[in-house]
Amino acid sequence: MKSKLRSPRTTEACCSLFLGLLCSLTAEEPKWLRLSSKNGDLPQPGTSTQQTGSLVADLDKDGLNDFVLSFRQVAPALVWYRRTNHGWDRYVIDKEFLTVEAGGAVQDIDGDGDPDIVFGGDWQSKEVWWWENPFPNFDPAVAWKRHVIKADGATQHHDQVFGDFKGAGNPQLAFWNQGAKTIFLADIPPDPRHAQSWPLVAIFAGSAGERGDQGRFLYAEGMAAADVDGDGKVDLLAGNYWFKHLGGTNFMPVQVGTIGGRIAAARLTPGNYLQIVIAPGDGVGPLKWYECAGQPTRAADWVGHQLLETMVHGHSLQVADIDGDGNLDIFAAEMAKWTEKRSEPDHPDARAWIFYGDGHGHFRKTEFSRAMCFHEARVADLDGDGDMDILDKPYNWDAPRVDVWLQNGTGPRRRVGPP
Repeated sequence: MKSKLRSPRTTEACCSLFLGLLCSLTAEEPKWLRLSSKNGDLPQPGTSTQQTGSLVADLDKDGLNDFVLSFRQVAPALVWYRRTNHGWDRYVIDKEFLTVEAGGAVQDIDGDGDPDIVFGGDWQSKEVWWWENPFPNFDPAVAWKRHVIKADGATQHHDQVFGDFKGAGNPQLAFWNQGAKTIFLADIPPDPRHAQSWPLVAIFAGSAGERGDQGRFLYAEGMAAADVDGDGKVDLLAGNYWFKHLGGTNFMPVQVGTIGGRIAAARLTPGNYLQIVIAPGDGVGPLKWYECAGQPTRAADWVGHQLLETMVHGHSLQVADIDGDGNLDIFAAEMAKWTEKRSEPDHPDARAWIFYGDGHGHFRKTEFSRAMCFHEARVADLDGDGDMDILDKPYNWDAPRVDVWLQNGTGPRRRVGPP
């Protein structure tokens, strides 16, 4: 039976809840086929036991999503899983050793029509890099060319996102620099292939929800881009804030929740403004979604609704229409292990959930998995059959490994690009 996670306040809310209950009795649950590198279903990622970032993008422009994994500890730094008719082929994007942090972003940086990728260095690195997509000349033995975005300053760059946050008509890169407790905004240079670095402007400094109700988190993190207030301009979300652009490089931070971490904005209920979901990331805290009950630039007008009282290192948060009913759902998952020096899991009962939404702020909680580790998981169509799948790679638990959960297996392909 569908659990009620938000008390109805109006007759309309009561009706929508009833309809959601009715639909939950008749809707068919997605079935999942799990493929794992541990079983030989996918190529082994590498030898690193510290797997940091993941990205999903159609890197070869064939109409099918691929994915990228990043590593530290040992080489290679980045690998690309290229979707084929029979599964995935593994390509090495950067064969060198880099201490790559979690996060990553995708954008056509050099303007040649194909997607390039960005990752930042961890606590051991002062750098942020971008890799030039060599489309259409892909060779598993040839690495992509790496360029520098940031070369000095403080270390650690956990999370990046592109968006036209200034309304300039072209995207900018926003990224956390945890060592400086700062968010930087960078314009793409006119000739990025030959730029020594990108011009950076600090647009925020300070705490962003890393002091949670149940103890201190490791650091501020999380980034997303969405038009929160419906004014037609993409807004930045980070930590437990969304940022209203005031002109130039001035942004007003608006606090949404008490904790920061993984963050997303989406249309979960009708109305003028988007709703915001926040998970605890590298810490312990509740999973909540927030709606604006007044003015979106007033922190006091953001009202929270609890989905989970406690998540333990909830480092995976995705919002997507998973069951294909036209309403957005929430995928959230915990890490099982984050302490590299331990042989046993920190949190052996780690769980993943799907909260199926009805489009009116009511969610049906389901348990997706138990006793597995999810870190930087992604929800996307990974096999081109039109439904949502789930990419999972742990950070340090049972690594190296990567798992793909295909919804209802693989149906007829929807290939739109060249064979």
